[in-house]
Amino acid sequence: MCGIAGLVGTDDFEFQLKRMLEVQGHRGPDFTGTFFDRGFSALGHNRLSIIDLSQKANQPFNDVSGRYIIVFNGEIYNYLELKERLKHDYHFKTASDTEVLLAAFIKYGKDCLRILNGMFSFAIWDTLKKELFAARDRFGIKPFYYFKSKDVFVFSSEIKAIHNTGVNRKPSGMVWSNYFVNGSYGLPNETFWEGINQLQAGHYLELSNNQLKITKWYNFESNVNNQAKITDYEEAKAIYKDLLIDSISLRFRADVPLGFNVSGGLDSSALLALANISQKDISKIEAFTFYTGDKNYDELPWVEQIIARYKCPLNKVLLSANEVPGLSNFITQIQDEPFGGIPTLAYSKLFASASKKGVKVLLDGQGMDEQLAGYDYYNNNSKSTIQGINKSPFRKDMLHPSFADNVSKGEYPTPFKSSLENQQYRDLFYTKIPRSLRFNDRVSMAYSTELRVPFLDYRLVEFGFSLPVEFKIKNNQGKWLLRDLISNHVGRNVSYTPKRPLQTPQREWLGHDLKSFVKNHIDNIKSSEYKSWFNETKMDLEWHKYLAGDNQSSFHIWQLVNFSMLLA
Repeated sequence: MCGIAGLVGTDDFEFQLKRMLEVQGHRGPDFTGTFFDRGFSALGHNRLSIIDLSQKANQPFNDVSGRYIIVFNGEIYNYLELKERLKHDYHFKTASDTEVLLAAFIKYGKDCLRILNGMFSFAIWDTLKKELFAARDRFGIKPFYYFKSKDVFVFSSEIKAIHNTGVNRKPSGMVWSNYFVNGSYGLPNETFWEGINQLQAGHYLELSNNQLKITKWYNFESNVNNQAKITDYEEAKAIYKDLLIDSISLRFRADVPLGFNVSGGLDSSALLALANISQKDISKIEAFTFYTGDKNYDELPWVEQIIARYKCPLNKVLLSANEVPGLSNFITQIQDEPFGGIPTLAYSKLFASASKKGVKVLLDGQGMDEQLAGYDYYNNNSKSTIQGINKSPFRKDMLHPSFADNVSKGEYPTPFKSSLENQQYRDLFYTKIPRSLRFNDRVSMAYSTELRVPFLDYRLVEFGFSLPVEFKIKNNQGKWLLRDLISNHVGRNVSYTPKRPLQTPQREWLGHDLKSFVKNHIDNIKSSEYKSWFNETKMDLEWHKYLAGDNQSSFHIWQLVNFSMLLA
């Protein structure tokens, strides 16, 4: 896992590329490399060494002919199998997955994407044709941002790197308005900044003669519809278990120490149970969990119960209220865009703790809810996108009417006949997963650590998504097949416990311990150049109502704080 950067145009770009690599240096502290095709392009790379730690695997990396230059962020988990497949077509000089990826591209062209199992964002410069090819993995686990003018094309792993080249840092009013009114973090190709876009998950781009072409290469809808229809529950459970174990096994491939992020829920329990089957014994692998000292929210009792089965060393990481102001400022700058709140801060401390202990790779149980219908609103057929919330967390009245009306309809594609599947599809590609993947990529890379999500193996997601609804939801509980599958490994009290949202005392802290912190940020908004976006009277009213106890949701208060930290 690393940082990539590049510029294509007629300048030499040496100064701009250096600034880009400096500002995202936390993504790869082990080596910083550059390549210049003077008058045409410049490519840069910040390396975090995970597979093949030798200098031979440093990037930018060129093939044996020198024609193709690649910068790559991510991991190709099936690189050993692909290397065996390609050994008669390419002479390998490293043990890296980077070289396997480049060899696959040389052999198969853009069709190589379909045989990759991994998380990736990469760009390849053809020094002969003077063309750029870039691609992003199926679910967008790894980021790819770009800016294009009539003179230059710029790409990077983080938005701040593009802004560091001199691109104007101007917020997108449309995206910010949607964020406040609907809680949207933008469409898959959007960012919160004008002129800066994302390469959408499952897409590739081609740049030739300053002409940009973007193409969708991953057809999830077709893949799901072409899945063999499994009607036998025990058969589905057996196939799913095999896929789970294989997915976890692939993500144990690394030349550095690995660890686990764990909570007290079903998904972490499943990850540990199946990793123990896959690896035979995980008792020496470090595990990390956070707590806040509030028994109403902390999951330590459940975490300790799970960990006791496997005897992993457990690192308990405390987040206290007095850390929030400083840590939130740091994470805001790391994120470049709004993020979810204090739970993200707590989660970030796991990576800080792992980094201090020399653990470079952490596995996490993310992605199961969207494929096996784990959220409560799937079960009650609600249009909600938030687990466990009855009252809307958004407060449109805090905005000036002219700004609040600057919103899109927020409608998402519905490619499936089933309303449940369309909700799952929305969460996979438009709301839940894109949002959390962005949050988590930034907080992991802030501490030069790699996050792997085995439950987002595309084979697993496609198969789980395609299963009949009765395999997913039973007795008013989602993820039924997974619960049933691991009940013998973790016990029924864990396996059949209702889903708990990952929580911190955010509601209480914002209204008590952090009251002055919040008030200062609200005041900052009132004196900022964007104060016209807001209705000050309504904003104050919502804050006073919150302090008086109207705090079922704290998201609208966090939105103000996060906006102030980014723009005010």
